[in-house]
Parts: sequence; structure tokens; C-alpha cells
Amino acid sequence: MDFRQWLKMLDSPTVREALLYEAEGDGRVRCLLCERRCVIPKGGEGFCGTRRNVDGRLYTLVYGDVSSISANPIEKKPFYHFWPGSIALTMGSWSCNFTCPWCQNWEISKTRPDPYNPRFIPVDEFIELIGRIGCDGTSISFNEPTLLFEYSLDLFREASRRGYYNTFVSNGYMTEEALRMLADAGLDAINIDVKGDRTAVERYCGADQEVVWRNISLSKRLGLHVEVVTLVIPGVNSSPDTLREIVRRLIAEAGPDTPIHFTRFHPNYKMTDRPSTDVKLLEEAREIAVREGVNYAYIGNVPGHTYENTYCPKCGELLLARLGFSLIGSKIIDGRFCGSCGEEIPIRGKIRLS
Repeated sequence: MDFRQWLKMLDSPTVREALLYEAEGDGRVRCLLCERRCVIPKGGEGFCGTRRNVDGRLYTLVYGDVSSISANPIEKKPFYHFWPGSIALTMGSWSCNFTCPWCQNWEISKTRPDPYNPRFIPVDEFIELIGRIGCDGTSISFNEPTLLFEYSLDLFREASRRGYYNTFVSNGYMTEEALRMLADAGLDAINIDVKGDRTAVERYCGADQEVVWRNISLSKRLGLHVEVVTLVIPGVNSSPDTLREIVRRLIAEAGPDTPIHFTRFHPNYKMTDRPSTDVKLLEEAREIAVREGVNYAYIGNVPGHTYENTYCPKCGELLLARLGFSLIGSKIIDGRFCGSCGEEIPIRGKIRLS
């Protein structure tokens, strides 16, 4: 790349100096955004392709570069105990720091950004759009939101100032410093995908699952609302031993009131040779969770299933009735108590019926 190309790239509104990196000598830099901690030579990019070393300085290429944007029910994330029934203006960018061969959004997560032809939405325009279409908050999703770090910080600060909530749907592989900065900027809730046991995550995602559990625990300590998702994939993470291990770690790291969603896999990307998850397997996963002591275990990607609803763990009363991504009924009193027995239910934010 010649000098004129560098100047053109740096002139893009989506190219900003990164916040988390350090010099390594000889013009190299170490990215400190996610736990890959890539060491990047001059002119090079990190594993995710969204960070580039320009003359010894690290730049993000995706500041406000939008691949996808839509107003989504919060249940779609899925969040079932955070502002139930609300709508989040949701955006994603490009690329990912995992290698999952089953990715449901592979068209954007496996595409690297083009800083010469960005789809830029300034923070103030995004905030204006939230109000104009009647959303309740923000969600960074679709691809790995950690890669949109600098933009998220600016967006969350302004959204919080305007009274909107902020959410992340993540693989949970950011550094502790990045997670703390997100929380300080106004991140309210995070949904973290637990993709399997240590062996499966290393094999299929090229990552260390212990980092994900560390960040689940840290998110709770930072006061974030946390929910966990496991996409149950036949032959990857579907054995009773693996599911039991996930549930036990959830209880140990985040507590029995932390919701877990066992969602149905459908063939996609490089895993088109596997069948969709049998619903009975999802039901068995939920039964394991309940037996181990999880109070709020759900089945996802099976519209109309009885366990997409929220039940009181004490008396069994149906408290939040859902149909797909719509909240259609509530028997929760004063925003957090079972209307039948008075048990306190961990709900954050207002409940809004469809």
C-alpha cells in the first residue's frame, strides 16, 4: 500500500486510532482488545482483520461501519429477564475473532471490512434513530460486538445520557480491561455464548473457554445483567456430560438465577452436513439444568415451545408468556414478584407486553 492509499484509508470516518494496544518494538504493536492479544507488524492486521498497524499505531477499521441494522425484540438476543418485551435498535459490523464453522451470520462475520467503502452511521444519527422509531435501547450484535469497541463506548455514553439501555451479544472473549471500560461507559446487559467445553471451543472456535467463564463471572461482579446461551450442536456439545459441565460452571461463576438458553442448531456455513438439533435433546439439556439447580432454563429457536416461557421456580406459576419473540402475557407484580406466591424474580427494567 503506497502513501496515498494510507492517507485515503486514514481519512475514512470508520478508521480511528484504537484505544487498547501497546508498542512491542520494531514498529510492532500488541492489540489488547481481545484475549488473542495479536502482535501486529507494520502494515499488518490482527486475526479479526478489523485492526491495522499503520506506522506503529493501531487503528480500528470499523468505527461505526454498519453491516446490519434493525429494530429487534430484546427476546431475540435472547434476553428474557432484561426489559422483557422491549425493542432494541440493533447493529453489527464485520468479521469475528472466533472460527466457528456453524456461524449463523457467516455472511458478515466472515467478511473483512472495507475502509474505502464504509457504511458509516455517526453516533448522533444512531441515537436519533432510536427515538424516531420508538426503541428502548441499543444492542450490538450480529457479529462479535467487541470489534466495535471504540464506537460502542461513544454510543453507550450518549445512549445512557438519553435514558436508553445498552446491550452486547458476545462470545465473551474481550480482555478484562475492555470489559471494564464497556461497563464504565454504560453497558447494562451482556448475553454471552458458551459454545461448549474446553476441548470443543479450542477445536472449533480456536479459543480458550476459560476466558469466557472468567468474563461471565467478571460481568456479574461489575453489576451487568448476564444471560448465557448454548447453541446445542449434535456431536459438538450435545453430550449429557458436556451439558452438565456447562450448567455447573454457570452456577459456580454466575449463580443459579442467571438465565441459560439452550437453542436449536440448524445446518449453516461449514456445518451443512449435520441435522438440526432434536427438540428432545434440548428438553434433556433443560432438565439437566433444572436438576442441577438452575432456576431459569429456557429452550430457544423452537417457537411455541412451553419452555420459552418464564415460570416461578418456587410455585411453578407461568409468569411471562412468550410466542416466539413476542411477550404476550405477564403475571409479575410490581415488576419483580410472582403474582401467585410472591417469590422475587430477577427482572431488570420495565416489562412491556406486545
